[in-house]
Amino acid sequence: MPRKSQSTPAVTALLGAFRQLPAQARMLVVVAVVLGSGVLFLLTRAGGPAVSARGSNPANGDVLFCHWNVENLFDDKEDKRNSIDTEYDKSFAQNQKLRDLKYDHIATALLKMNAGVGPDIIALCEVESVRAGDILRGVLNKKLKDAEADDQLQYTNLIMKNLNAGRHIAPCVITRLPVIPQLTKMHGGNLRILEGHVSVNGHGLCILASHWTSQLKQRDGSDGDSGRQKYAIKLYEAFRPMNKKNPDVDVLLCGDFNDTPESDPVVKGLGAIADKSKVKPTENEPFFLNLLGGKDPAKFGTIYYGGKPLIYDQICVSPGMLDGKGWSADPASVAVPTAGLMRTGATRRDPWRFEKFDRNLRDAERGYSDHFPVLVRLKVGPKANDP
Repeated sequence: MPRKSQSTPAVTALLGAFRQLPAQARMLVVVAVVLGSGVLFLLTRAGGPAVSARGSNPANGDVLFCHWNVENLFDDKEDKRNSIDTEYDKSFAQNQKLRDLKYDHIATALLKMNAGVGPDIIALCEVESVRAGDILRGVLNKKLKDAEADDQLQYTNLIMKNLNAGRHIAPCVITRLPVIPQLTKMHGGNLRILEGHVSVNGHGLCILASHWTSQLKQRDGSDGDSGRQKYAIKLYEAFRPMNKKNPDVDVLLCGDFNDTPESDPVVKGLGAIADKSKVKPTENEPFFLNLLGGKDPAKFGTIYYGGKPLIYDQICVSPGMLDGKGWSADPASVAVPTAGLMRTGATRRDPWRFEKFDRNLRDAERGYSDHFPVLVRLKVGPKANDP
């Protein structure tokens, strides 16, 4: 049987007062309520007051951005994933010591950056689930707490959606800055493309984090080139309406592209180039500036594959990120740190992997990931009415 609704005394009093108003006055009250609700709905849709109240604005507008493929970061629950993920799904769930070591390694490496407080925005690849992202966020925050860091440095926001795209891994963004959670979305059905939005001082930054098709042999016998082209095109399709609306829009693309900055999917599909002079705001198909474009893999390689270092992890920015308004990027600041992320005495630019769980290794023999992180300095302007 349905339960009868019960009004509180306050609600009853308000209803009584409303009934005693003249008919015309009651109509005005109804109109005001409807209009107010409509305004609230529109503002929410526009992302105005719906900006997360959690998060802190960066001092002096300086922001350190980090992208990192952290290689098979699985959570503490066994979810019976596909066979390719069984090892990580099962081992992380059943072996707490091993799981804790992996999370500790990744968090420790991140918190060595940015003068010991970690990047302000962290975009990751190969994260199993929202739960896994939140576990890492918790480890980062505990380490900051233990170090008696300012509470404003806590990572308050996680941007992610679970995705099963063959492998159960997806992009993820962890940040201490305010975000607009209702704008979070995935693109391309089962593609690993995450769209997230950060907002500081009324300036919005769109982050498109992605993990493209591997170079490993595909089911069709190819090396995945068509798959990477599909990612490039879908990313540009996600950017196009934003740019059409505002050619100065601030968009940052990052990810493990599984291809070099000079490859056709990156240059022709995504339109990400190394020539800054050609990256201009326009409604008609502008280029992105690839901050790793034209860099020497011997100095900026992010992965060691096929017997040589390669730049697979990249950060690209829209023309609006180069105009000094709202959000902007410093191309000269891009860096690929390797200190502590290579084996001691290593003679080649090869990331120190955590290694497979079926290997009987001592803790000290386990590293971090098969990729190096990529960093860039960003700047966000003051509020429009500030001097």
